[in-house]
Amino acid sequence: MSTTITETVQHPRNIEQIITGQPVTEGAGVKIIRLVSQPLHRRLDPFLMLDAFRSDDPNDYLAGFPDHPHRGFETVTYMIAGRMRHRDSGGHQGLLQNGGVQWMNAGAGVIHSEMPEQEDGVMEGFQLWLNLPAKDKLSAPWYRDIAAEMIPTFETGDGVVVKVIAGTSHGISGAVTRPVTEPLYLDLHLEAGRSFEQALPAGYNGFIYVYRGEVSVDDKTVGERQLAIFANNPNNDGVVLHAGQAARVLLIAGRPLNEPIVQHGPFVMNTEEEIIKAVSDFRHGRLTV
Repeated sequence: MSTTITETVQHPRNIEQIITGQPVTEGAGVKIIRLVSQPLHRRLDPFLMLDAFRSDDPNDYLAGFPDHPHRGFETVTYMIAGRMRHRDSGGHQGLLQNGGVQWMNAGAGVIHSEMPEQEDGVMEGFQLWLNLPAKDKLSAPWYRDIAAEMIPTFETGDGVVVKVIAGTSHGISGAVTRPVTEPLYLDLHLEAGRSFEQALPAGYNGFIYVYRGEVSVDDKTVGERQLAIFANNPNNDGVVLHAGQAARVLLIAGRPLNEPIVQHGPFVMNTEEEIIKAVSDFRHGRLTV
């Protein structure tokens, strides 16, 4: 059941914590910035991970992400610049390009690769991991490519451009709607002096990631390449952002599952026994269904 929310924010949330991501290497040597990881699983439930990548050095991304497994969650890859080819064990393939989104439900198991289809130029984007409820962790995997022109985009009365990847903003439904966790995923483009408000149910966990410029929330400034977690208070009904300078921001929120989370690398389940089975299934070629 979806939660009805108002369009006007009367009592905005403040910022609980600001995080600067850590550089890590993934895949076959791709350099990324990790912003959300296991220490934040409970706090940002249902979100498990957020990685950002941005480089114009081919050595940082050309090796890509060869075949690797997943089980028990969804991956959302949003490409700002560049080209990435997806192939998986379910026979799906697609080309993720500028402004596009790849939404994959790994479910019971999938093995896939994500490989750059460019030899130079800028590659920039984000990958978000969204947990699945226990009842859906062994569901059939599926995959969807969403081209940039298929993502609903609108402009607020204050001149903020909003791309609605998932959920609903100001009455505009996004490209994807997911049950149970009801994720909201917005890409906001704010010019200097502009503000944006978004209503959120009090129980939802939410955060922003600033990938250009900076924004302020109440009396706190969130700078470029910083992630800010919004405080949860039953008296707050949404968030308000103000851009003192031009900024681009991801706003992400969702309903927590409040279920046990056990992660081992690319597998996220509810118990250690389920993780052991996932590893065994992968090693014996039984991961996919």
